[in-house]
Parts: sequence; C-alpha cells; structure tokens
Amino acid sequence: MYRLYEFASSGNCYKLRLAMSLLGLSCERIEIDILRGASRTESFLRINPNGRIPVLELGDGRRLPESNAALWYLARGSYLEPSDPFEQAQVLQWMFFEQYSHEPFIATSRYWIAILGAEETYRAQLEEKRPKGYAALDVMEQHLAQRDFFVGNRVSAADIALYAYTHVAHEGGFDLGPYAGIQSWFRRIESLNGYIAITD
Repeated sequence: MYRLYEFASSGNCYKLRLAMSLLGLSCERIEIDILRGASRTESFLRINPNGRIPVLELGDGRRLPESNAALWYLARGSYLEPSDPFEQAQVLQWMFFEQYSHEPFIATSRYWIAILGAEETYRAQLEEKRPKGYAALDVMEQHLAQRDFFVGNRVSAADIALYAYTHVAHEGGFDLGPYAGIQSWFRRIESLNGYIAITD
C-alpha cells in the first residue's frame, strides 16, 4: 500500500493518482493544504525537507518526492515503461520537457488563476508566461500529428506526465481549441482502462 501526500487539485499529484489507477495500485491519500502553509510545517518538512508535494511513500516507509521521479518509479516494469532502452530515454526526455518547458508556464498560470483566484495580481507575469506555454503546446501538437502517444505509439509515463497539466491548461487561460492533435490525444488517454479524472 502506498501513501500519497498531496494537494488534490495539483496536476503533479494527479500524475501519481492517475498512474496508480491505471496500474491497479491503491494508495492512502493524505491532503496537505499548501494554501494554508501545511507543506511548510515542521512535521511535513521531516517528510520532505524541500517542503513540496507530492511525496510518494512506499510500503517500507521510504519516500519519493518530485512528481516525475515518483511517476518513473511507479512505471518501472509496467506497461507504462517501454522495454526498449532508447524509448525509455525518450520517455525521460518528455518528462524533463514537461518539468522545464511546460509546467513552469502552463501549471503556474493555472495555479495563479484557478487555485489562487489572483489573475489580476499576476497579470503581468501571466502575459510573460503565455508565449512560452503556447510554445510547449506547439511542440506537443507537432509531435502528435503522426502519433497516438508520445513514445513508441503506445501509452507511457511520458503521456501521464504531460496529460496532467495539459488537459486543464484552459484553467490557466490557454486556448486549446486550435490543438486538434492534443484534443484527440486527450480522448485516447481518457478511454484507457482505469482512467480517473483530476477531480476523482
């Protein structure tokens, strides 16, 4: 049994819930209210000194912070990990892309608008982030033009990592209407056996 320390509306936390649901794994969910500073308390800092969620706790008590590290751990040895070493590296390539070229722009915009309700406060920063968020969506759209999924034309941890924040990008002010390839990819992910929504 896994234990997941999470803030439920976070896409980074949703990655792990979605992966576990697809793989038929169960977890105890422990809500950490980051809006009230719960990730900065002395007790939580003993769990993750970096003061961030999610943290995946294994049955033996070992803990993995950083969403994509925990996602990669869950994926190993399952159908979410390709067997080919080059394709494994490609999965990591897209997971790094998600964290460095996607999440800082799309997820942060969503957090300011949909979670904090502070669009006006962050208007200048939002305008700054928007072109880079669209640039990431453009890269994804181009890649999906000839593919069903990101690596090896079958679902992998790369898809889970990218789906989590992309499918709610509209909550951060991004117009997904022109992205037909991404929209079709959404439908493929959502038809997978074991799929759960971010609100589940």
